[in-house]
Amino acid sequence: MSTISLSGLKHFFGLVKFSHTLFALPFALAAMVWAAGGIPSPSTFALILVCMVTCRNTAMAFNRLADADIDKDNPRTAGRHLPAGVLSRRQVLGFLVLNASAFIVATWFINRLAFILAIPALLAVCGYSLTKRFTSLSHFFLGLAIGISPVGAWIAVRGGFSWEPMALSLALMLWIAGFDIIYATQDHEFDRQRGLHSLVVRLGVNGALAVSRACHALMWLCLLAMGWFGGLGTVFYASLGLVVAMLLYLHVLRRSASLDSLNQDFFLANIGISLCVMVGIGARFF
Repeated sequence: MSTISLSGLKHFFGLVKFSHTLFALPFALAAMVWAAGGIPSPSTFALILVCMVTCRNTAMAFNRLADADIDKDNPRTAGRHLPAGVLSRRQVLGFLVLNASAFIVATWFINRLAFILAIPALLAVCGYSLTKRFTSLSHFFLGLAIGISPVGAWIAVRGGFSWEPMALSLALMLWIAGFDIIYATQDHEFDRQRGLHSLVVRLGVNGALAVSRACHALMWLCLLAMGWFGGLGTVFYASLGLVVAMLLYLHVLRRSASLDSLNQDFFLANIGISLCVMVGIGARFF
């Protein structure tokens, strides 16, 4: 198997779009802080970060392998690392195995429940890549795959389940699903011709964007209810004010903008909204 050299490491960061880790990481860190009532032990903190990064790397590597033939035929994605020949399938498979193994080992050092759920978690985050081949609800499978991260962080700290991370996961699932619907507008015609499934293909662009707006409205209501029942306080409600302002701007004021610029705006909003939620929850405990 080809080795991963330090000089080529940047290609693997590009393969998995490492910067996109900021989408879900703040939600997971918020759950961690909530579960611990502050910052947990350094070892738990480090293990959570390792799990977040390696689990996502595994999922993205699997996605690139599963979609390599599709990406090759799509003008938007033909320049990705596998279709362009920057990385080989063997290298990406090696990267996948390395990260999956590191994830499982890290869960072993966290607690028993985390280790038991390691394989199911990997199956969930990898499995979403296949769903667009048979269901237009693939966006929600992606949301679920990413949305489990707060529950994982909570389990890492407390060793069990609770309603708080599940509510946070539901909000994250709705946010990611709504964003992915918008992202899928870029491939509307290609997906339709290729026989791939999405709500954009099924409902058309306008109908799919209406579903995206509904997802994000429900996400905000979920966060509002979570703040109320969780007693998260004034700073959290202020952060929700920023969230709703961003959503209104993106979904209402920017509706006449091109789909390309709308996608770029939502990419930035992904980071902004995640950070707002993290700060709003974290302020309750500091």
